[in-house]
Amino acid sequence: MRNTYWLSVVVFISVLSCKSNSEEKNSEEKIQKEQKTSFRIALGSCNRQDKPQDYWSVIQKDSADIFIWGGDNIYADTPDMELMESMYQTQKTNEHYTAFVSSLPNAPIGVWDDHDYGKNDAGKEWEYRDEAKKLYMDFLDIDSTHAMASRGGTYQSKVIEVGDKRIKFYLLDTRYFREGLIDAENSDKRYQPHTSKDSTLLGKEQWDWLEQEFKTSDSHYNIIVSSIQFLSSEHGFESWGNFPHEVEKMQNLLEEYELNNILILSGDRHISEFSQKNSEGMNYPLTDFTSSGLTHSYSSYDGEPNSYRVGEVVAETSYGTVDLNFETQQAELNIKSTEDGRVLQNLRLDFQE
Repeated sequence: MRNTYWLSVVVFISVLSCKSNSEEKNSEEKIQKEQKTSFRIALGSCNRQDKPQDYWSVIQKDSADIFIWGGDNIYADTPDMELMESMYQTQKTNEHYTAFVSSLPNAPIGVWDDHDYGKNDAGKEWEYRDEAKKLYMDFLDIDSTHAMASRGGTYQSKVIEVGDKRIKFYLLDTRYFREGLIDAENSDKRYQPHTSKDSTLLGKEQWDWLEQEFKTSDSHYNIIVSSIQFLSSEHGFESWGNFPHEVEKMQNLLEEYELNNILILSGDRHISEFSQKNSEGMNYPLTDFTSSGLTHSYSSYDGEPNSYRVGEVVAETSYGTVDLNFETQQAELNIKSTEDGRVLQNLRLDFQE
């Protein structure tokens, strides 16, 4: 009986010790999380799954908190969904990519564009859009319980909390609801803008959702991800500029709901660049950071107009990083080489207090 008593005491003390150690560890982790004063985003687009993928080890050295796919995550211009699925598997199981993903504190998020949608420059007319959507969801491990599964398109939002800061990502679908494009009369360009305000890029369903997301956002940082460029449009390829009334609608909503610290991320072009526009109601310029491409670039690039461009065009393979500094209220934007991680161009954005 006495031995049993002392055994109980030892066990009780041991349990208390383990509990104390566990609580102490959890407390330390909580303090570290609360003391974190920055958040790093890595981003990129235009990735051919059949090209070398060792560049992921270069991006991994940046120790990003999250990676954002900016579209054309694979190149699968095909109506054959089994073939598309195998292409996604090639990418998802690549040893360099899996090592990179496993190093991230947060799972990758992103948007799709035409080549992982299934057809070059396609919009709502693409007959395999729902089949392609399912494969896209599988690639990013979005299961059937997610709101995306029960509605059209792939748009969604995600909030990440870092200490007392909230970073909200708005991941837009510029394919599923988009009207057909108008071929340009000018032979130097591919497309020309719609003149009818009935034409749409995002579609009513997605616009209604986005306005509600803006209206209810209390996040400290608001990151809008679009597969195609928002500000640059003079080049005549795909861009928001092909739907000028949709550009105006977005700008009006941003001004109406006065979101904190807005940044737009885009891809598609096989070049990387920064674009900025002064906007009413914002004491810092609206910035569109285009990061493209990861495995191939517009190597024959010889210039194109962009009245909003800041700096120069980077026409070599690259990826991007965005460092959000909570103490200085600044964002450090870097275009980096996929070869060795060198900074090819840099932009500092001073947000509002």
